[in-house]
Amino acid sequence: MTAEVNTVHGRFERVRTELTPMQMAAGLLFVAALGFTLLFVQEPLVHDSMHNFRHAAGITCH
Repeated sequence: MTAEVNTVHGRFERVRTELTPMQMAAGLLFVAALGFTLLFVQEPLVHDSMHNFRHAAGITCH
């Protein structure tokens, strides 16, 4: 690994050359779906289950 790869710019360049446009689109779609879920799904049962999942995964959130 070169020093350039360890920078944010270098990582973006590496991803751009190694991933296909379809893989990038799938990743972007996944991030958008996750963002939508986190922003708009605030039903108490869903919120509580996500909260419990974070604790089960060992993430402290308060």
